[in-house]
Amino acid sequence: MKAFSYERVRTPAEAVAAATRTPGARFIAGGTNLLDLMKLEIETPAHLVDVNGLGLDRIEATDAGGLRIGALVRNTDLAADRRVRRDYAVLSRALLAGASGQLRNKATTAGNLLQRTRCPYFYDTNQPCNKRLPGSGCAALEGFSRQHAVMGTSDACIATHPSDMAVAMRVLDATVETVASNGATRRIPIADFHRLPGSTPQVETDLQPGELITAVTLPKPLGGKHIYRKVRDRASYAFALVSVAAVVQRDGSGRVAVGGIAHKPWRVEAAEAELPRGSKAVAARLLEGARTTPQNAFKLPLVERTIAAVLMDAQT
Repeated sequence: MKAFSYERVRTPAEAVAAATRTPGARFIAGGTNLLDLMKLEIETPAHLVDVNGLGLDRIEATDAGGLRIGALVRNTDLAADRRVRRDYAVLSRALLAGASGQLRNKATTAGNLLQRTRCPYFYDTNQPCNKRLPGSGCAALEGFSRQHAVMGTSDACIATHPSDMAVAMRVLDATVETVASNGATRRIPIADFHRLPGSTPQVETDLQPGELITAVTLPKPLGGKHIYRKVRDRASYAFALVSVAAVVQRDGSGRVAVGGIAHKPWRVEAAEAELPRGSKAVAARLLEGARTTPQNAFKLPLVERTIAAVLMDAQT
């Protein structure tokens, strides 16, 4: 791990000022992803800004009937909150499907959204990776690609986004709140927060340098049956090959978002109109334009079968 400087801040304004003041600075809270990347020298921040003292660790009701989740709310606390369990059960279930109990105790809401891909070529500094070193190439294109993306890919990157929580946030139409170094605040729809790789896979979100996530807001509850189903190689502590977050109403309508298949949580609203017709119709629209390799082509039928299982669960 390369040497770095460190400071603690007390307010969001201090945090963004500190990050702007020092080139290469990074915010740190739980550190469950960042510290691993620093140990491997994939991330080499010159300065760490500790944001744990900002007081952004509360879950509060909004005037619109939803919930405002502070950026520093730990994954364990968010999953256990009675309002989340009652009104946003898909989010609670997605959180509990991720990582381990120890990691969920440390990991934060903002950090979960910002975690980086678990592509093995990204983690291997001996391999070319456009996300790690822009312009160096993508070893996954000709390498072992079973875990990789089949939607929204490019010739520069076929990595997937690893978050379970983000998939549930996408199906709930969450909004990410931020503050910038000039004090300006933004509300970014979760649909626009994560970017597809295109020719700049190293640019993973809509955040600007020094911009700090302060909260994630959920709209008023949707009702219906909330389901999160995760298909993975082992029963725990594994990232999704395919995951499906769904909210299904009594009349068969609803929402579906898929994880494990793209650089961001994958949701195609037009596909949701096909829900009453069944999983094959939904998957056909959802997976239009898929680009597979011989090793990950199985993800296409797996998405359809996982949606079918979710719709069966919704009927019980």
